[in-house]
Amino acid sequence: MIPPDQPWIELNAFVRKKANLATGGQAKILIRSGKVMVNGAQETRNKKKLYKGDKVLIDGKAYTVES
Repeated sequence: MIPPDQPWIELNAFVRKKANLATGGQAKILIRSGKVMVNGAQETRNKKKLYKGDKVLIDGKAYTVES
């Protein structure tokens, strides 16, 4: 899931892929609505960098960031 040329992925890109959203704008709305948590804390920053092993909860569904 993390692009091979960098050690991280932005939260909005991760949410868009995992939540099967059509646009980045939809991911932004979901993140800002407070329905996304990173490593147990609510996260509202779209550009938050996620690294391998980070735990993400999207609208009640759990994911782990993988390379």
